[in-house]
Amino acid sequence: MKLQNKTILITGGTGSFGNKVAEFLEKQNPAKIIIYSRDEKKQYEMQLEKPDYHYIIGDIRDKERLSKSMKGIDYVFHAAALKHVPACENSPYEAVKTNIIGSHNLCETAVDNNVDTVVALSTDKAVKPVNAMGISKSMMEKIVCSRNQQKIDTKFACVRYGNVMGSRGSVIPLFKKLIKQNKPLTITVPEMTRFMMTLDDSVELVLHALTKAKGGEIFVKKAPATTVLNLAKAMLKKYGDGDLERIDIIGIRPGEKINEVLVNEYEIKRAVETEHFFEIIPEYVETEQNNNYPYGYEYTSANTTQLTKYEEISELLDKAGNTEIYT
Repeated sequence: MKLQNKTILITGGTGSFGNKVAEFLEKQNPAKIIIYSRDEKKQYEMQLEKPDYHYIIGDIRDKERLSKSMKGIDYVFHAAALKHVPACENSPYEAVKTNIIGSHNLCETAVDNNVDTVVALSTDKAVKPVNAMGISKSMMEKIVCSRNQQKIDTKFACVRYGNVMGSRGSVIPLFKKLIKQNKPLTITVPEMTRFMMTLDDSVELVLHALTKAKGGEIFVKKAPATTVLNLAKAMLKKYGDGDLERIDIIGIRPGEKINEVLVNEYEIKRAVETEHFFEIIPEYVETEQNNNYPYGYEYTSANTTQLTKYEEISELLDKAGNTEIYT
């Protein structure tokens, strides 16, 4: 995928993913990187660091604004979303307006403006969703991936992430803050597992999707997982005094799962698998069945590679780098 001299729009571009992918893209000599988001404060702060980008204040709920911003665009990374589970539980229709209707607006305007490829960011919570955020993201996937049933020039694809370490909404910045303040770390259920991905992993996944998309696929990068208890213990040892008495168990919150699923039992049967990725082929495209797994098998945070040792988690925290600028 040659990004040189291409014009790229990133919705939700002031977020953790937007910052990271834009840093990579600028090294490829694109014609223009456009940051589209609704928060003028974050745009101002980002513009101080990255003055060469182009910035557009806009909301994906505003189809007219989005349409004007889509003119001349080659590639779109769609990261704008409401993604905090408790906030979406409290205000589910707001999740509908942004994650579902806003994503529909983006698809419509991308087609109208002959964008080459759109890659939309989704989440493991979209698989068998139990909360408003996951349900809205699941519908986003359906809206985006259904577009290539029609003969159009724009290719659409989604990527699914597990927990992106240090991103807004991740527990890692919260734990760091609590350790610095000498306060107990609050965890929900000790055995709860979560996929662990770095921001570099997230960029690798969207670029993989941009390169491989034919239309309608969902791309998943394989990732290790750990329990929230092991993560808390490792962070106390790495950044604090290692006092395990500083862990408070507060119980599961509304809309949370004990384990997350990245590929469900139906999808895995039509997934093309490589060493590092799953490529889920849309149902409207014929493909050979994946017989590597028995019926009912799912790729989850409970059966992926488990990080149990301090050294393993510490190394991954080092790879995540300094993510405080994104929080």
